[in-house]
Amino acid sequence: MKPVLGQERTIGGLPNRVLWGFVATLIFMAGDGLEHAWLSPYLIEKGLTVQQSSTIFAVYGAVLAIAAYFSGVLTEMWGPRKVMLIGLVTWLIGQVLFIECLKHNNYALMIPTYGIRGLGYPLFCYSFLVWVTYRSPERILATAVGLFWAAWSGGLYVVGSYFPAYMLPKIGYIGLLWSAVVWVLIGGIMGLLVVKDDMVKKQTGNPKEKLKSLMSGFTICIEQPKVAIGGVVRIINSTGIGALPIFFPLYLTAEYGFTTQQFLQMWGTMWLANIVFNLIIPYISDKWLGWRNTIQWLGSFGMGVMMLVMLYTPEVFGSSFLALNIVGIIMGIVLCGFVPLSALVTAMTPDKKGSAMAIVSFGAGMSYFIAPAIVGLFIGIIGAEGVIWIFAGTYFLGAYLMKFMKLPHEENQNEKDLLLEKHLV
Repeated sequence: MKPVLGQERTIGGLPNRVLWGFVATLIFMAGDGLEHAWLSPYLIEKGLTVQQSSTIFAVYGAVLAIAAYFSGVLTEMWGPRKVMLIGLVTWLIGQVLFIECLKHNNYALMIPTYGIRGLGYPLFCYSFLVWVTYRSPERILATAVGLFWAAWSGGLYVVGSYFPAYMLPKIGYIGLLWSAVVWVLIGGIMGLLVVKDDMVKKQTGNPKEKLKSLMSGFTICIEQPKVAIGGVVRIINSTGIGALPIFFPLYLTAEYGFTTQQFLQMWGTMWLANIVFNLIIPYISDKWLGWRNTIQWLGSFGMGVMMLVMLYTPEVFGSSFLALNIVGIIMGIVLCGFVPLSALVTAMTPDKKGSAMAIVSFGAGMSYFIAPAIVGLFIGIIGAEGVIWIFAGTYFLGAYLMKFMKLPHEENQNEKDLLLEKHLV
């Protein structure tokens, strides 16, 4: 299944429509992320416990993981536009219902309504990402994926942090949630206009064939175990960084006197650095470092170290906002090391990119379930410091797993080197 490029105009090798899709992704994710860094402290201020707040996020993450998985296989069955439309509609329904439940402080209904919203962005954004992997030449695939994640994180974390930090005193928390509807509508409509179903894999009406397509993301893990390893590394990628907003602002406030607005500003600065280097690190990875080395050492090992540096920086420098921002910037840069992961996993199965991306997307979604679950289970037992050490350990595990993620040509080269050594001996 190859994309039909035709005479489409390109910039830097990428079709114009792909680039406009990145803009749509940024706007959509800005709306999705407007509550990301402050919702947990706000819920706790309204009387919920850390464990109850974690439960809301864990349910959201579980739904998100399911949607992330199906985004890949459904895109190949139905085409990206239909899946993106479903994502847009479900997000809007979930958001409106959640706002009403939050206004009445109805914890029991917050859980399912926030969960419904969790269907939205994976179906919209990850189906677009599958389309990008088909529409982009392989020689710049890591760069294209890097641009996607730059747009994704730019909306979710940069705009989603700076905009609330500026607007909270003006429109309040509920006003911010309603403004998110506008962001998502604009980004969603733009995305639907620029994306075409020119990579859709036509399916027969045979129910068995459709079931086979839906299960292909899991069966490919058996056929290609490295895809499964890539999915685990993708879980690790977002678990630690995704958990920080749930408990770390409270820790910084209680122990060192930082405000929620200061955390939002630091968080936005960190992701701004991430966006800038998302445009640089993938290029370096494509040209010199190689995908696997970049993920293993800069992404996995680097993030394990930076989680611990983030934890102990306030202990050394106290309430220094500057020191916290510097660490945040470095962390944002190091996190870029994971960008080539999508390109690496899809390169393992060039004829089944949608299925491989289903596992990568499922891993991204699962992190939103695992992160709050770990926080909820362990924060009362080992405290914030212990939880940070758990997440640092998962990143070091990811570095170890990457040693098994060799592409076929790398393995062939290793076999040739071994044969050469035997010959010389």
